[in-house]
Amino acid sequence: MIQSSSTHILVIRLSAMGDVAMTVPVIKAMVRSYPNVKITVVSRAFLKPIFQDIPNVSFYTADVKGRHKGVYGLFKLYKELKKLNIDLVADLHNVLRSKILGIYFKLGGYKIAKIDKGRAEKKALINTEDKIFQQLKTTYERYADVFAELGYAIKLKKKDVLAQLEMTKKATLFIGEDTKKWIGIAPFAAFAGKTYPATQMETVIAKLSETNQYKIILFGGPADKKQLATWEQKHNNVINCAGLFSFEEELMLISNLDVMLSMDSGNAHLAAMFGRKVVTIWGVTHPYAGFYPFGQPQENALLADREKYPLLPTSIYGNKYPEGYENVMETISPQAVFDKIVEVIEK
Repeated sequence: MIQSSSTHILVIRLSAMGDVAMTVPVIKAMVRSYPNVKITVVSRAFLKPIFQDIPNVSFYTADVKGRHKGVYGLFKLYKELKKLNIDLVADLHNVLRSKILGIYFKLGGYKIAKIDKGRAEKKALINTEDKIFQQLKTTYERYADVFAELGYAIKLKKKDVLAQLEMTKKATLFIGEDTKKWIGIAPFAAFAGKTYPATQMETVIAKLSETNQYKIILFGGPADKKQLATWEQKHNNVINCAGLFSFEEELMLISNLDVMLSMDSGNAHLAAMFGRKVVTIWGVTHPYAGFYPFGQPQENALLADREKYPLLPTSIYGNKYPEGYENVMETISPQAVFDKIVEVIEK
C-alpha cells in the first residue's frame, strides 16, 4: 500500500451522468479510508455539483466539445492537469478519449490504472444463444478495483453517500410546506427498451395521487416537459420540475425525496448517491449487468417477466432487443409499481 500522505490522484470519468454518479460512493470510501489523499475529478462542467461537498475532492472541467476537443485538445488538457501536481491516474471510463489522455500521462511517466468493464462477461449475459445468466461484478466494485491497482484498497460501506442538501427558499415555495411524503418520479430513459410505457406510468401517478398522502415530483429533460406538464395538470398532488431548476437545484430536491421511482437510468443513481430509497423498473436491461443503484435492496427492482421473455436481458444499455421484445415492460403492472412504492416509502 502506498504510504505517502500527499498523494494526488486524478480520476477520469468524462460522462455519462449515471456512471459519474456511481463514482460517488467509491470516492467517498477513498476519502473515508485515506483522508490525506487528494482527489481531482475530471469530467463535464455540468456534473461539478455532484462533487462539491466531498472533502479533499476537487473538480476540473474537460471541455471535450471545445478547447479539449480531439487529440490536440486532449494534449492541452493533459498539460493543464500536469500543473496540478498529479501523482496517479485512475481511468474510470476507459473509452477512446480517456485512453488518449491516459497515453499522454503514461508517456509522461505517470502510473495509470484503467477500469476493466468486463465486456466479455456482459456480452455473455445478453447473448440470445449460450446466455450466461449470472450476477456480474458491479460498476462500484470495478471502480474500486482501479484504486486498488494504484495501491489504495477500499471496502465500500452503505454510509458512503452524500449528505442531504438544505432546501432553498425558491424550492420550498415551489414544493410547498405540507407534511406529505415526497415521491420523485423520473419516467424516461435514454432508450425505449428501458422506458416504462407512458400509459402505465400515468396509471401509477394517478393511483399515487388519489391516495392524497404523497407529493409527486416529476423529473425529466427539455424533451419531456410537455408530457410531464400534462400529467401535472391532470392529477392532484403532482408537481413538474422539468426545466424549472438548475442541475444543482435538482440535486437538492432529489436529496430530500422519501423515495425515487426511476428506470434503469441516471436519476436512480443520483438518488442512490444521497442514500435515498430507490425503486427501479427494468425492461430489456437487468441488474445483473452491474448497474444496480448503490445500497438498494434487490427487492426494490421490478423486472420484466423472464418466463414470457426468456432472452432477457438483451442489452446492457437498453438500445438493443430482438423482434417481439418491444413491449417487455408491459409485464410489470402499474399496481405492482404502486404497491412497491407504498411498501418502500412506508417501511
